[in-house]
Amino acid sequence: MSSSDYIVIKAEEDGVHVIGLTRGTDTKFHHSEKLDSGEVMIAQFTEHTSAIKIRGKASIHSSNGIIQSDSKK
Repeated sequence: MSSSDYIVIKAEEDGVHVIGLTRGTDTKFHHSEKLDSGEVMIAQFTEHTSAIKIRGKASIHSSNGIIQSDSKK
């Protein structure tokens, strides 16, 4: 996935957490969002963001296809 690729995250339940993780020798959390059911977030990997963690039931759309995450409960 190049840095110009976007992913779309659609919350399927209230309280889905989207967490950005830093790039470099020490991976750290650098940004967090909380989505409620039906909310959509568009995210991008950058020179600062190397990974995105999603906690909760969501649909994740990327150039690689669609992935469903499980409920956090």
